[in-house]
Amino acid sequence: MWRQISNRLTDYPGRQKVARALVELGLAIRDGKTIYCGGIELSDVKIARYLNVDRRTVRDTAQLIASDPDLRPVFEKLKPAGPFLADIARFLGYRVIEIYADPHTVGVIAQAAALVAQENIAIRQAVADDPDLTPDPKLTLVVEKEPSGTTLQKLLKIPGVAKISTY
Repeated sequence: MWRQISNRLTDYPGRQKVARALVELGLAIRDGKTIYCGGIELSDVKIARYLNVDRRTVRDTAQLIASDPDLRPVFEKLKPAGPFLADIARFLGYRVIEIYADPHTVGVIAQAAALVAQENIAIRQAVADDPDLTPDPKLTLVVEKEPSGTTLQKLLKIPGVAKISTY
């Protein structure tokens, strides 16, 4: 998806920056130009300040996307994915497993989930970075308890996995 969006904005780096942030944050464009986080209307000025671009760049990007028949339906339906638990996992009594793998390898999520489940550990959250948006994408699993060393070794043996980390 990002390549299609990026190609439409290739001559406008500021607009690309705005569009990228909208996708990453799950911000929608509705009403032909208004940017929303869920049901909350956001200010162009505050978005511009956050991204260090001119407010007109934010407005122009929203209007361009809203007028594009291919992009409009995508951006009208975007939603925030919810809270990312990895940064607060310790406070919740959870553990985090980060798996760095070739993002084009099929089955990494399924195999990792199966290995964690074999140890009778519930996965509270699984987030896979989009390789088109993240330079070093990873799969982040927030789990209910520390997996054994054996399970961690098995995770490293999944085809495509380069490294893992836990905390």
